[in-house]
Amino acid sequence: MHPSVHAESQPDKPAIVMAATGEVTTYAELEAQSNRVAQLLRSRDIGIEDPVAVCLDNDALYFPLAWGINRAGGLMVAISNRLTATEICYILKDSGAKLLFCTEAQSELFDAVAQECEAVPQLRVRGTGERDLAAALAAMPPERIADERAGADMLYSSGTTGQPKGVRLPLPEEPELTAPNALVGLASMAFGIKSDSVYLSPAPLYHAAPLRWSMTVQRIGGTVVVMEKFDPERALALIEEHKVTDAQFVPTHFVRMLKLPSETRAKYDVSSLKCAIHAAAPCPIPVKEAMIEWWGPVLFEYYAGTEGNGFTFINSADWLERKGSVGKALIGTIRICDENGDEVPHGTEGQVYFSDGKPFSYHNDPAKTAEAANKHGWTSLGDVGWEDEDGFLYLTDRKSFMIISGGVNIYPQEVENLLVSHEKVADAAVIGEPHDDLGEQVIAVVQPVDMALAGNELADELCDFLGEALSRVKMPRRIDFREELPREPTGKLYKRLLRDEYREAAQASG
Repeated sequence: MHPSVHAESQPDKPAIVMAATGEVTTYAELEAQSNRVAQLLRSRDIGIEDPVAVCLDNDALYFPLAWGINRAGGLMVAISNRLTATEICYILKDSGAKLLFCTEAQSELFDAVAQECEAVPQLRVRGTGERDLAAALAAMPPERIADERAGADMLYSSGTTGQPKGVRLPLPEEPELTAPNALVGLASMAFGIKSDSVYLSPAPLYHAAPLRWSMTVQRIGGTVVVMEKFDPERALALIEEHKVTDAQFVPTHFVRMLKLPSETRAKYDVSSLKCAIHAAAPCPIPVKEAMIEWWGPVLFEYYAGTEGNGFTFINSADWLERKGSVGKALIGTIRICDENGDEVPHGTEGQVYFSDGKPFSYHNDPAKTAEAANKHGWTSLGDVGWEDEDGFLYLTDRKSFMIISGGVNIYPQEVENLLVSHEKVADAAVIGEPHDDLGEQVIAVVQPVDMALAGNELADELCDFLGEALSRVKMPRRIDFREELPREPTGKLYKRLLRDEYREAAQASG
């Protein structure tokens, strides 16, 4: 299935509804717009497997751009518009992007990107002159290009070294746009999404899950309601207004909705919901219990990564019997392994691997690609967990000290590397401290060159220093000072001690 099919059979049906403005893009309009995007790419000699970057807020043009790149056989590189110019330029250069779609609303940011990445041309939403995206598209014909071929995305997730790594997925073996794919099968069979589904997408589309699942709904022929920015009460109002049947959230969204006054929550009719999907971060058991009590047994959870090497799934009924589980594998086979890469018995904790899953590689990083696999060729996202006798997976640890704050993955090494480059810092560790709203918040523990320097003045100075290179989401919420950080004789930072200390302190104060 593909939006082009629905453009013929139901041209006037809404494919996209923007929540704030009510702006509707029909399937016929989506078809014409995405064709113009594909024509534009070919007019600029951008061909099959060429990377094209999109760095926008949730916008009505996001999906026409995504589908245009896809039908031109390109690789869509979705970039957060909350990154700094330096961070954006790193991804542009690393991916080899041939073109950047962005917005004039962030002209200061993208002017800086243009200076640092002169080789990557820009077309901007509401731009002017040579950068006017609307004018560039209007000059293109709305017909399909002659050499259509299904493309893919290449999304970036931070690595343990701190620099983002592009997850390079192969183009679909079947080049036809209408060929079935795994996500369509999962959406239909596991989640019950159908052509009459109305899907609420409350998260930034540059993340893997909102982008891929929204496009999957459009493959099936449903309507996607896009929130420009998440607001807990507004989400409830949209569910009632549009009779939303399906939606995807992260646990932070649940927490914020549950914290609304009871009379506010009771104002809205959410009975149309048949499927509330959640993933991206561990959901506290009490939070999920409260959501099921409120919305009914419509919560569906999965565990997967941008890499797409495996996928587990669990519905509400099974979860209530196995609280804390992230389900059974629907893609790949779960393998729990010890440090030698050998399988351990059921019920034993180990690193989570998948066999028989989809191949992937990290762009320009064969070493990291190799590190993701063990001696059997099974691949891992770096998480730790255990599997019960019935094949249900339970996660007991995060990726190697990764911080998940508000559903966003943050790797500490990048922040640590910056901190230790400051002249007044001898050593630094960055950890996640439990937080009621965000799940975790970023904490920096710093060993100053001179302990006499420790205090608010140095903390402010370090924050200003970090703010020049880091996006706000990665910034520490607090900087603490220590005379010495726990390091092993080999020099390896024993971060688990710090993390456990902060978690215990948070529990004691909670």
